[in-house]
This record gives sequence, structure tokens and C-alpha cells, in this order.
Amino acid sequence: MITRLSGNVSTRARGVIADNHVFTVAVASDKVPSMYEQTKAALAGIDKNLAEAGTDKSRILTAIVYIADMAKKEEMNRAWDEWVDRANPPMRACLGVVLDGKDLVEVVVTAVK
Repeated sequence: MITRLSGNVSTRARGVIADNHVFTVAVASDKVPSMYEQTKAALAGIDKNLAEAGTDKSRILTAIVYIADMAKKEEMNRAWDEWVDRANPPMRACLGVVLDGKDLVEVVVTAVK
């Protein structure tokens, strides 16, 4: 069985649950010009999506963080380090990419239930 968490656009899910795995994505809804603040908001979105799927950040296996400006990676890292479950850190990759509009960060995670 596959369960989809509907997103803001009808052709995109913000999460998918299948075989006890949760795949989810989040960006900041408020496009403030701070990488730190957008990262905090995106990670709060990940928390919300994981809770809706019946799990939490301690169960994250992998995370990919896409950022629009690698020069601001330390701001993202600061928000990440404040948020991550230090007893259960996931494998994380960070990539510099071109993001849509005023998005500075997008976070994609895979977790287990």
C-alpha cells in the first residue's frame, strides 16, 4: 500500500509512505532572505510531515539538503545542528543548486516508521 501526503500542487506529494518507509520534502513557506531562517522553517516542515506519517527525526535514514548559495552553507549547518537528533544522526549530503524563486533551501529525507 502507498499513502501520499498531498502537497501544495496537485501533481506533487510532499510525502509518500510505502513499505514502512517515509519519503518527504520541505521548503520554507516564508521566503525570508536568511539561509538560517529558511532552513529552520524547512526542518520544521520535515518534522510536521514525519509526524503526519507516524514517525520522527530520530528515524531518518538519509537527508539531502539542496542550497542555493554554498557560501551560506554554515548558516544552514547551524540550523541543522540545532535541529538534528544527535543520538541518531542520519547520513546527510548537501548540494549547491539553483532553486525556484526565492527558495534558499530544500530538504529531502527518507525515514522509517
